[in-house]
Parts: sequence; structure tokens; C-alpha cells
Amino acid sequence: MTDYAQEQEMEIEALEAILMDEFKEIHSSESGLNTSNRCFQITITPQDDDEESTYSSVRLALIFSHTEKYPDEPPLLNVSSLKGIQSADLKILKEKLEQEAVENLGMAMVYTLVTSAKDWLSERFAEETGAEDAEDDEAKKEEVIIPHGEPVTIETFLAWRERFEAELALERAKLMPDSALNAPKEKKLTGRQWFESGRASGKAAAAIAEESDEDEDDIDFDDDDFEDDEEDMLEHYLAEKTDSSSHS
Repeated sequence: MTDYAQEQEMEIEALEAILMDEFKEIHSSESGLNTSNRCFQITITPQDDDEESTYSSVRLALIFSHTEKYPDEPPLLNVSSLKGIQSADLKILKEKLEQEAVENLGMAMVYTLVTSAKDWLSERFAEETGAEDAEDDEAKKEEVIIPHGEPVTIETFLAWRERFEAELALERAKLMPDSALNAPKEKKLTGRQWFESGRASGKAAAAIAEESDEDEDDIDFDDDDFEDDEEDMLEHYLAEKTDSSSHS
């Protein structure tokens, strides 16, 4: 004859040793079960291999009580939410555990039910988290960047270029040596010529003075140089417009 009481006591001792703080005895009036027998509560969170759980927002209590002929008949079971689980999910989980209890008759099954509940929570809330992440990714893809600021037209570019050339000529004049400024008109370098020659050599000022004294020919430039300057100025203008728009 099977000693059900002894088997039940041995299972309780094993659960206490394995689950430790997650396992505790509660009063039958707190269990939600229709029994006056001893009742126990096991706190369950989703199965997670990481020490820092990503499912801290959900937690449930699995409550059970041994029946007279357990494990040859299923235990009384109840589940309740400790954090973040809807009643519809609890109903689904309870039905699942009751079905598994029937399938495991004849052996101690509570720890098996605990493991099953952990796995179910992991799958249920991992799917929910994955769906939320997918929605966030889709929302980011649908974000449209609306440009701000004044549109670029030929008129606004030409007006800006005129101001820019005037400012650039003034800066060049400040950098030119007196010998270049006072040179005879027919030999005097333009601001562009002096600026270009200054970039080509670190001794621009000395070179200009020698060219003025020795009456050398003016510096010639290819048409491609001027086309490049036009492109550089357009890029500079567009960059300024972008900066001013971002600060407004």
C-alpha cells in the first residue's frame, strides 16, 4: 500500500531545498483553493539564463495543495499574478498546468509544473517583447525628416556670392604686403592672383615683392581654376545655409 503522506512530505522537503526563498507555506484562506489542507506558494518568473533578468516586469504565484491520494491523483492548483500578468493569461496557464498534472500521475510532479510555468512565461512575454521591438523599428523607418530653412534659388545664391567675394577680397587685401599693393598698376597682382600664389608657396610675400621689382609678367590661370572656385563657393554657400537652418 502506497504511503501518500510520506511521498508528499518528501516532495515538500525537496522543493524547499531547491527553490529556497521562492517556496513558502501559506494559509488555506489565502490560497484560493477549496481545501483545509496545507497550501504552498511558489514564486515564478520567466526562465532566463542571464543573471540580470529582462523579464522583471512579470511574476506569478503557483499555489498548490496535495490531495489525499497525490501523486496518484492531481494536486489542487491555482495561479495568481504578482506583477504584470493579465487574468486571461493566468487562465490559459492554469489549464495548461492542470492538463500536465493529469499526464504526470503516479510521480511527484510539482517541480515539473514549476519548470513548465517558467518556460511558458518566457515564451509568452518574449513574444510580446519581440513584437514591441519590431513595432519600434518599423516606426523609426517611417520617420520622415522634413527639411527646414530658406530654399536655395539662383537669386539668393548670386546675392550671397557677391557678399562672399567682397568679404574675401577684403581679407586678401589685409594679407597682401605693401609692396604688392603699391606696385605699378600694370604689374599689380589681383587679390586672386596673390591668394593663389600664396597657397602654392610659403614665401608668397617675398615672391610678390621680387616679381614687382623685376617687372615679371602677370600670373596666368586656366579657366578650370575659376570653374573650381565657382563650385567651391556654391558648396560653401550651401553649407552656410544648412548651418543657419540647424541653429534656427
